[in-house]
Amino acid sequence: MVTRVGCIGAGYVGGPTCAVIALKCPDIRVTVCDMNPTRIGQWNSDKLPVFEPGLDEIVQKCRGVNLFFTTDVVATIQESEVLFISVNTPTKTYGHGKGRAANLKYVESVAREIAKVARGNKIVVEKSTVPVKSAQSIADILKANRNSQNKFQVLSNPEFLAEGTAIEDLLNPDRILIGGEDSPDGWKAIETLSSVYKRWIPADRIITMNTWSSELSKLVANAFLAQRISAINAVSAVCEATGADVGQVALAVGKDSRIGPRFLQASVGFGGSCFQKDILNLVYICESLNLPEVAEFWLNVSTFQDTDT
Repeated sequence: MVTRVGCIGAGYVGGPTCAVIALKCPDIRVTVCDMNPTRIGQWNSDKLPVFEPGLDEIVQKCRGVNLFFTTDVVATIQESEVLFISVNTPTKTYGHGKGRAANLKYVESVAREIAKVARGNKIVVEKSTVPVKSAQSIADILKANRNSQNKFQVLSNPEFLAEGTAIEDLLNPDRILIGGEDSPDGWKAIETLSSVYKRWIPADRIITMNTWSSELSKLVANAFLAQRISAINAVSAVCEATGADVGQVALAVGKDSRIGPRFLQASVGFGGSCFQKDILNLVYICESLNLPEVAEFWLNVSTFQDTDT
């Protein structure tokens, strides 16, 4: 039974996720760690660095009871049985994959620190949005640098949070994805993490799979949502040329139960930090796998997101 959960990265994903785990699992000690003392200071104050409806109340209820925020990376790693990596994965601005591939330097830095200071066996969970096979990269780093007495299992557990509804998304998610190694130890680790989520999420919403499928599912989910926005914006151009009303067309199309009404509002394109980044990441993966036609398809989704395009 899990008694201690840690998270490296106190940003938009790590903080709320751990707050909800602490709320729903009062017997688990949850520690959120970040090397930025200003950010940790905010999490320990009355003005949190992240605004989400319902988050303040959860943090106030759990903070100092079974939810803690700290800059002590070593203690967080050593004390946690399950350790989330929830750091930023920006798009690369230099080198191979510039402008498209995800920069994993922060993820890899955390993996090296875990390997350096960990004591005992750990379940390391990639929570950041990462390219396919990133878990293998983390596992390779841990294996190359680990103490011979330590054992690690690396899981993929992508987040599906939307700004403004993150707490509801965590309390009542459509699904929880957990990917791991297809081995007895891998499935044991998957079941251990599943047991935490099962404290408040129905078992039929927890989907287990291999690591690569879990990693890719996050990118594809965002790509499909972005595709709908690009599609209705492309239709908007046709409407302007013919005198049709794109709002009425979207309403008619959205009434089809196979399609549904969500993400069919013509607009200036998709915003936020995820859709564009994840699509370009998917494009880069397709190019790396020598799938130029597939890469071009997803690149078109990215470039035709604006009605003015």
